[in-house]
Amino acid sequence: MTRVIFIRHGETLWNIEKREMGHLDSPLSDLGERQAKAIANRLKSVSFAHLFSSDLGRAIQTATYISEKTGHEIETDIELRERNMGIFQGYTRSEMKKHFPVEWNQYNSENKFEYVIPSGESQRQRLERSIRVMNRLADSHPGEAIVVVSHGGILRGFFEFVVGLEPGNEGRFLRRNATFNSFLKENGNWALEVWGDTSHLENL
Repeated sequence: MTRVIFIRHGETLWNIEKREMGHLDSPLSDLGERQAKAIANRLKSVSFAHLFSSDLGRAIQTATYISEKTGHEIETDIELRERNMGIFQGYTRSEMKKHFPVEWNQYNSENKFEYVIPSGESQRQRLERSIRVMNRLADSHPGEAIVVVSHGGILRGFFEFVVGLEPGNEGRFLRRNATFNSFLKENGNWALEVWGDTSHLENL
């Protein structure tokens, strides 16, 4: 059985502003740094073999705190990136609606799961990528525990897949920053072990 501990990066300045990041970046906020240090302290007492991270700065920042506590080298993987939000990147929701009204309506239509944002990805493409990379990492480390530092969209989409939700229902579940989540893979099947554990963040 393989265990994948999935950590979303700490809070960023753009998270506070509710600004879409996608493949752009924003540094961790003061709270985000404290969150990253808290999850690092928690993982210090957890046995795992490898530390993987998205190559985006906010994930690397979070993974660096973990690496400093656990001694693991950070192994980056481009497929762990957040959804590419294309033309919407860098904008708040109100700005997206103002600057790209046609695309905004398509983005929020009944077919939004399939809608490919100009210069970006669809939800389906992001979901397929999250399943692909998680299977690849798990299958490359059978019987081991690994830590993955990535993003909220990747986490929610993969969670949706594992628990068997219909596409598009992921938003019904909270995805706080720097939470402890754990998935198990055995005999080709995934199971959810822990979702959204914030016990290490209670005193922040």
